[in-house]
Amino acid sequence: MEIIVTDGPKELGKAAGSAAATLIRQAIANNGTANIILATGTSQFETLNQLISEHGIDWSKIVMFHLDEYIGLPVTHPASFRKYLKERFIQKVPSLKAAHLISGEDDAGAECNRLGKIITEHPIDVALVGIGENGHLAFNDPPADFETEQPYIIVELDEPCRKQQLGEGWFKTFEDVPKQAISMSIKQILKSKHIVCSVPDNRKAMAVKNSLEQPVSNLYPASILQTHQNCIYFLDKSSACLLSPNTLAATALI
Repeated sequence: MEIIVTDGPKELGKAAGSAAATLIRQAIANNGTANIILATGTSQFETLNQLISEHGIDWSKIVMFHLDEYIGLPVTHPASFRKYLKERFIQKVPSLKAAHLISGEDDAGAECNRLGKIITEHPIDVALVGIGENGHLAFNDPPADFETEQPYIIVELDEPCRKQQLGEGWFKTFEDVPKQAISMSIKQILKSKHIVCSVPDNRKAMAVKNSLEQPVSNLYPASILQTHQNCIYFLDKSSACLLSPNTLAATALI
């Protein structure tokens, strides 16, 4: 695992997006194709902007998956992650080979099964992820299921997670935030050959500290990334502000 600390969110996004682009190009060069996972939310704005702007990526050879989607939320809702990805990514790379988006509007169990079969046939080369204020990875809130082999699962969203979604402005009231979602599982995320984790902002500082400095535990879901050999954390000074001197001594500053 590698940790890189940047001055601010824009610098973080540029560094993370550039790193992801390099890994995607390498996958295409080695395999002729690349399978990727994209995260959503405010923490990914700058990373996705940078990735889209990168030159030399043949999007026609890339298959995209994403991490999670609310159950019962229409694609037209401002908080829909399908809407987010269509507007912020898919429409900007129209040559994309395929985008396997999660729909939570119909039978959630059947959707998990459908996507599970597809992603099993597409080993992931590069996953772009973030960390929630409660330390979740995708929508795997604590205590996260570290054991399930299912690629996609139905999860209950805890109160801190739902408050984060409200605080970021995706919903008008707390009651509007769905209580359930479809999420990529922890084990499925860890199957990715490379993981690029982008975490800006002071409000994520405690989650970052717990993820990097606590023992691996499902009470700190993102702590599982400590076990991945090819994971790079991109932080900014705000999100890294609670890290211990020992942890900071092992980081790269850019």
